[in-house]
Amino acid sequence: MIKLGRPVKDIVIEKDTDIEEIFSELQQSGGFESRNLAEGLDILSSMISDKKCLKFLSFVGAIVSTGLRGIIKDMIKNKWFDVVITTCGALDHDIARYYSNYNEGSFTLDDKQLAKQHIHRLGNVLVPMKSYGPLIEEKVQSFLEEAYKEGKREISTAELSKIIGKHMGKNSFLYWAYKNDIPVIVPGIMDGAVGSQVWLFTQKHHDFHLNIIADSEILSELIFKAKKSGALMLGGGISKHHTLWWNQYREGLDYALYITTAQEFDGSLSGALVREAISWGKVTQKAKQSTIHAEATTILPFLYAALLSKLKHNL
Repeated sequence: MIKLGRPVKDIVIEKDTDIEEIFSELQQSGGFESRNLAEGLDILSSMISDKKCLKFLSFVGAIVSTGLRGIIKDMIKNKWFDVVITTCGALDHDIARYYSNYNEGSFTLDDKQLAKQHIHRLGNVLVPMKSYGPLIEEKVQSFLEEAYKEGKREISTAELSKIIGKHMGKNSFLYWAYKNDIPVIVPGIMDGAVGSQVWLFTQKHHDFHLNIIADSEILSELIFKAKKSGALMLGGGISKHHTLWWNQYREGLDYALYITTAQEFDGSLSGALVREAISWGKVTQKAKQSTIHAEATTILPFLYAALLSKLKHNL
């Protein structure tokens, strides 16, 4: 016998309805992704408020090319997370946008014409070539040269992120991670401009090395001491999987929220729902967990605003 849930309630929003009330309305609306979104707020507020919880933030680099960089930066500034796992592109875009600008564009622009004008297209974001490759090369080479002169001969990706962050300012997520001593780990560091510049630096400095095993030491020390763990995962790929992978060593995440546009029918990691990770021991069987099928730059600002309100009221 299937037990019926509560009746579906129509959403009611008045001119003075605050964002927490809207999320409460979504919780009772019955459909479809709105309930997952409302559950996501409960999961994140519980996770962030849990003093015993080791908190992970993982995200794909592409979103740092957009205005969502500001939300990422503020969550790290707020010290909501203890460790960040991301892709090399996140470092690339943070440097590029700190020292230069990207521009609004369109998905329908002529890419052949853009190439002639030395403009890269990332979805509907335009990345002038002068704001990307040459700029990143100049900055990263100077950062590494300074570190080398200070005696650095071997660094992890977490230390590389700190080296970059200390040269940045208040609109940079790497700056706030450096300021708040939050490790930013990049397991796929060679898949991007910053990683390529590290390789180029070693061609002239043969005694300089990148030690990715050192990142594993950071993660193992955090994981094996954690009484609980939780994660907000924005997009899939290596950043999501690395977060799940390390949490299997403590029998899985206790809180997990995943935001994705990928579908699970192709068997990809990016499309896999959070609950699939339960079968691998990467999420606990009793975890507060949910997957929101949505585009992160659309959803996260509203989720962030609701979190600010809810966490303030919970203090």
